Amino acid sequence: MKYKLIIIISLITIQKVMAQDSRTLTLKEAVELSIKNNKLLKLNESKLQEATIAIKEAEERQLPDANASVSYMYLPIKPSINLKSSSNASSAPSVNQAMLSSVTASLPIYSASKLKYGIESDKYLAQAVQLDADNDRSAVILNTINACINLFKAHQAIALVKENLQQAEQRVKDFTSLEQNGLMARNDLLKAELQSANIELTLLDAESNYKLACVNMNIMMGLPEQIILIPDRNGLTLPSNIKTIEAYEQDALQNRKDISAIAERKKAADLNIKSVQTEKYPNISLTGGYIAADIPKFLSVYNAVNIGIGVKYNIASLWKTNTKIQQATIKVKQLQSSEEILNDNIRLQINQAYQAYLVSVKKIEVLQKSVIQATENYRITKNKYENALTTTTELLDADVALLLSKLSVTNAKADSFMAYNRLLHAAGLLTEKL
Repeated sequence: MKYKLIIIISLITIQKVMAQDSRTLTLKEAVELSIKNNKLLKLNESKLQEATIAIKEAEERQLPDANASVSYMYLPIKPSINLKSSSNASSAPSVNQAMLSSVTASLPIYSASKLKYGIESDKYLAQAVQLDADNDRSAVILNTINACINLFKAHQAIALVKENLQQAEQRVKDFTSLEQNGLMARNDLLKAELQSANIELTLLDAESNYKLACVNMNIMMGLPEQIILIPDRNGLTLPSNIKTIEAYEQDALQNRKDISAIAERKKAADLNIKSVQTEKYPNISLTGGYIAADIPKFLSVYNAVNIGIGVKYNIASLWKTNTKIQQATIKVKQLQSSEEILNDNIRLQINQAYQAYLVSVKKIEVLQKSVIQATENYRITKNKYENALTTTTELLDADVALLLSKLSVTNAKADSFMAYNRLLHAAGLLTEKL
């Protein structure tokens, strides 16, 4: 009965594992899903919509303003009416109610280009918001690539550790047979068993890291957390050659969205100075209206249509505008300083990313040599051990060194791919690559 229960539990566990969804994940697919489901990018979409509406609002200021009003008044106390043109005051009518209505319209025909500057400024600001969104999009792509690299490294670590664990378990079987036949000391068998147990613990850590990497990727892409992702390494290829640092710096000046966003904000700030300066000039509008009034027993006015020109001038602008111009000028200077700081930071970022990539490529070359050396060392040590010329400890150490060298090469290749994408991001070329 005990064995039947164990078998049933094992079958249920296998069914749960098989029922767990899994899918192969390419780098391109991961980027597309991350962009689609990223909450920051969705927020940027709403900001862009807000900026677009601001442009429309600015354009609508060029349209006529129109107002309509109707009022009815009841007079509970008889008013005193003195008609100067009448010689007999007693002939004044008795008034106890009145109704008034009016419709007025005003069309701006001259505002010293204030409306024009406002529209152009809002367009520049909207373009800056779009560029900010593009910059955030590049950052999301880089973050997704980094997550894919971590997923790939965790997946490859499991494969290498499992391979090493199979060799360790086979070694334990061989040593057990030798120990039972009196051809090996018990202590050497225990060393092999201890190494096998340590590799099992390493495998548990690797599997845990892999599961966490899958959960992280699924959350980023908007997928269920339980899906097991199998990374496709076809997209993780390194370039055959790269450009010079100077070339990447020029690419950054032309393609970095944050630089372009500051440039658009500078244009908007320059227009703001001109817009403030227009406050010193009058606003002229074409006006028109219709008035109707009905005061029973006294007065009736209908079809009183008027048309004319209205001039509005804020006299206080003569002493208030200069301060506003100074504030707007300081804003331009701040943006210029921010642009210079950003340019310096970008040059530093490119140099750091460039050197990091070169170092990563050299690491791959060195570590590949170390794999060859570790493989040869393990072969020689194993041959010596089989001929009783070395100890079990040296054999196990050589096996561990070979495993570590293989893991180091795998991680170095993944890190080099990530370093190259950081270089592309610093140069503003990451979105073009994908």
